[in-house]
Amino acid sequence: MINCLPNGLPVDMNVYDAAAWSSITPLSEWSVANGSKPIEVPDFTRGAWKTNKSLELTLEGGGTTKVRNLKAVNAEGQLDI
Repeated sequence: MINCLPNGLPVDMNVYDAAAWSSITPLSEWSVANGSKPIEVPDFTRGAWKTNKSLELTLEGGGTTKVRNLKAVNAEGQLDI
């Protein structure tokens, strides 16, 4: 994420993912306060997750990572960065 934001590359999470991750602690506290009953994580997307287009998560472009060609590997199969 630190590399993606300043370089205009897509990140692997969106605001809905962040909301879901941020809800875990308060939902856990609520569950414990209610005798450890299971609590559903809210669907912050209102069902849109079923039809959202997935993100293209590749190292194409590389940002500041300097990874440009994923096929450029050395004899050990490691990327030459």
